[in-house]
Amino acid sequence: MATATPALDPIWSIPKERGLVVEPAETKIQVEGLNFYYGKVQALHDLRLNVPDRRVTALIGPSGCGKSTFLRTLNRMNETLPNAVAHGHVTLLGQNIFKMDVTQLRSRVGMVFQRPNPFPKSIFENVAYGVKINGRQNGRSAMEIVETALRQAALWPEVCNKLKESAMSLSGGQQQRLCIARALAVDPEVLLLDEPCSALDPISTGQIEDVILKLKSERTVVIVTHNLQQAARISDFTGFFLSGRLVEFRPTAELFENPKRKETQDYITGRMG
Repeated sequence: MATATPALDPIWSIPKERGLVVEPAETKIQVEGLNFYYGKVQALHDLRLNVPDRRVTALIGPSGCGKSTFLRTLNRMNETLPNAVAHGHVTLLGQNIFKMDVTQLRSRVGMVFQRPNPFPKSIFENVAYGVKINGRQNGRSAMEIVETALRQAALWPEVCNKLKESAMSLSGGQQQRLCIARALAVDPEVLLLDEPCSALDPISTGQIEDVILKLKSERTVVIVTHNLQQAARISDFTGFFLSGRLVEFRPTAELFENPKRKETQDYITGRMG
């Protein structure tokens, strides 16, 4: 006799205003048969998914499952590691990312890391840094670019009167929003976030989640998170990784409320660490 599927904890209920329906979206990044190796160790196995444009995609799974490795592959950050090799097909709006100039790719696909990493420079210089390096001012003044990026990162009201002060004087949450502003200053099409709230308090976490929800109106956001509640709150689509494989990728509400794979259900209900 078949065993009834246990009901999921109500903590995974998706905000009512989000509903179960996710509007169709064009594909921003297409991944086909992606394999990744650290030397002889294979970290990613035959990944296949379409990352939707102007949506928030969350990547969840236990530690060491490959989600951060995958995220770093999307802007070729892994190429800085010795003996790291990627095989497969990854395109950004139809362009093969492995054949693109890496500087151009990273100006289109920005990244924010787990822990805030501001430069030992002023707040203004931190945000303006990428624009000066890439020369992407497009006729705008540096001040205009810096203000716009800080406003997008919800940091402008807190720092507008101290732009010349050291970025190191900011709190942890402010530093992380500064790093988001620095990434946004070059106007990327895609923003990758690798556990951006893991070292932050609940108030700072809420501020960054609000920023993410606003950003998706203009760009694609992909976030790695260990916080399942966070994935349920802010993402439109969620991918569950396990042992370097993508087990399930679906609209967030469907994945959390009605997972198709037993491994997914075990993970989100706490039966798998």
